[in-house]
Amino acid sequence: MKLFKYLCLSIAFISFNAYAQDQEQEVQTGHTNENKFKQLYDEFATPNMYRTGSGAPGPAYYQQQADYKMDIEINDETAVLSGYETITYTNNSPDILTYLWVQLDQNVRQKDSPSKDINSSRITPALSPSRFASSYMSERFDGGFNVEEVTATNGKDLPFMINQTMMRVELPQPMKTGDKFAFNIKWWYQINNHVTDGGRSGFELFPDGNRNYVIAQFYPRMAVYNDVEGWQNSQFWGRDEFALPFGNFEVNITVPADHLLDGTGRLMNRSEVFSKDMMKRYEQAKKSYDEPVIIATQSEAEAREKGRSKKKNTWKLYAENVRDFGFATSRKYIWDMMAVKIGGQDVMAVSLYSKEGNPLWEQWSTKAVASTLKTYSRMTFDYPYHKAISVHARRQGMEYPMICWNYGRPDENGNYDDRTKYGMMSVIIHEVGHNFFPMIINSDERQWTWMDEGLNTFMQYVAEQDFAEWYPAALSAGDDKYPSRRGPAKNIVRYMGGNQDYIAPIMTKGLNTYQFGNNAYGKPATALNILRETVMGRELFDYAFKEYANRWMFKHPTPEDFFRTMEDASAFDLDWYWRGWFYTTDWTDIGLKDVKKYYVSSEPNQYAKNYASSRNINLEEMDLVYLVEEGSDEFDEKLRQGTSADNSPSLKEYMMDNFTPEERKNIKQPKYFYNITFEKPGGLVMPIIVEFTYADGSTKTETYPAQIWRYNDREVTKVIASEKEIVSIKVDPKQETADIDTSNNSWPKEVEESEFDTFKNKVKGK
Repeated sequence: MKLFKYLCLSIAFISFNAYAQDQEQEVQTGHTNENKFKQLYDEFATPNMYRTGSGAPGPAYYQQQADYKMDIEINDETAVLSGYETITYTNNSPDILTYLWVQLDQNVRQKDSPSKDINSSRITPALSPSRFASSYMSERFDGGFNVEEVTATNGKDLPFMINQTMMRVELPQPMKTGDKFAFNIKWWYQINNHVTDGGRSGFELFPDGNRNYVIAQFYPRMAVYNDVEGWQNSQFWGRDEFALPFGNFEVNITVPADHLLDGTGRLMNRSEVFSKDMMKRYEQAKKSYDEPVIIATQSEAEAREKGRSKKKNTWKLYAENVRDFGFATSRKYIWDMMAVKIGGQDVMAVSLYSKEGNPLWEQWSTKAVASTLKTYSRMTFDYPYHKAISVHARRQGMEYPMICWNYGRPDENGNYDDRTKYGMMSVIIHEVGHNFFPMIINSDERQWTWMDEGLNTFMQYVAEQDFAEWYPAALSAGDDKYPSRRGPAKNIVRYMGGNQDYIAPIMTKGLNTYQFGNNAYGKPATALNILRETVMGRELFDYAFKEYANRWMFKHPTPEDFFRTMEDASAFDLDWYWRGWFYTTDWTDIGLKDVKKYYVSSEPNQYAKNYASSRNINLEEMDLVYLVEEGSDEFDEKLRQGTSADNSPSLKEYMMDNFTPEERKNIKQPKYFYNITFEKPGGLVMPIIVEFTYADGSTKTETYPAQIWRYNDREVTKVIASEKEIVSIKVDPKQETADIDTSNNSWPKEVEESEFDTFKNKVKGK
């Protein structure tokens, strides 16, 4: 086995030389290793009986329950919503409660709400008359809650205090563990036009005078009380979304008799509010797995649009174990459904849309719903509810249990471009996906936007690719796969390489981030996609991700629960990954600093002579193989002629003396040796993915784990012994790591075309 010994010793000379140079530099410049592999114990909360170190709920884990009975009515003439609710609150915590916190999210629309004044503003020198009037001459819309009474079930008033979007209700006596308390709230508010005034819910007013109502945050809702923070009573400023407990909802909604309506929960009086034709079509839809069945047709919708019924219908909905409730109603609706098999049950994929959405919505909305349910169920758990609804809304993309609003509208002639089509499909996939994150895996959106938006955007990417595979007709001509906007590593490069003054870590409250979409959606989705495709691999990632989803379905996870579970279920130490991607604004930049090529020689080189001299070693007494760097003073053509392992007397002699003919067949005979130095100007620790191209045109890709950077955060070296000559080396050839600067990724260095030259050549080609 002398050959291995000699080759290893000669390669060790190279490695020692590189190490010695590094050590010398360290002495001169000081210690610069930022310890990217430090564990996250300082950042994580200490495990306890509520949340374990594995990331699973602990034996003492608890969560509160809030059950609602509501009677709601919409006055279509005045666009006023009024309601009366009874909330039954159950204290499952070990704590004694002396008051309750109730969320009044519509108060963000109060005329004097401070939410409108937390952002700076400046004069725009030129404005349209309508924009000028709305900006400087119009009164603010007043759409906050008008709370008329808060009473106990015995009719007695309960003291309450309203602070912006939160209402504290004083309990007549403290609630102990296991206690239930029921109380009533009566309220009303003016519904906003979400097209002109913004907001996550409201109405769109059409030229014919009809409204499409997409209604949510419409009732006073219980805040979360948990083991992490106690009461989650952080104010709603308009951006960060919601934290809500689970419960059961019994909701009666009264609207004009010519409206169609659907929402969270089972429709309990379908036969009363559906026509006979609609009931027949509904029964057909329950058996249709390939194509949607239209329940309410466009011609029927157009007929309803012309009427203004003075009569009323009450639609009765009941939902179990949901965290919220939303509904949509209009006389303009076309309604279609199809069944999708999820596990052992049939789930109804549903769409509600006006004729302004056709033909696009009739073609693709319900199929996108069905496809999304299948992908998310595969990656997490079987969808547990009986339906999922997509509602057409002008400028909305928003989610609630079993129902969501989505944009995407053709022009007045029914024409649409790819941007409109893919935009509609993507927003439907995204919003339907929110049924899983956070409607079931119930993270705190008010604090950790990325836990629902980021995880869901990652899942959206997976679902988009599945959708195109299952429905290839959805792709436009020239597209071989779905053109996902977020998820692929290369799509986040511009953001991560941008001005650091306007970038915040993912682990930042959404309200306080600079670039909300990139921070809460794009970057965490990309981080998870890279983790799945490049760092962990699909098998390990998918198992751990599914474990997280199943551990925390119908519960309230924190970021640490996610991080810990992903490691616990995969045996993959990822603290370095969470720290870099989620706790910092570092970026990826890994390149090739230097490549040295060596040849074998039986004659001592200068380095060996110096090495031997410093240690009083007599080289003549040792039988060694020496490596000479191409281009060095010692290198000449004669030496190169004798470098072939087949021709080198020294190597051939070792082979003959120490190995049998059978063994020699299986032993590599490297002819070329390369000392490759990788540098890392970027702060993020990432694996090094390297593609080698050989003189015969063949290629090989190697991946060095991220731990290669653990001792030196600036540069590392690898020695390659190759039977074939390497003619080029490329780092991250498929753009898998979000490397922001690829100008240092190639050897020999590639000259990158400037944006101007790209444009010029494009114009020339035309």
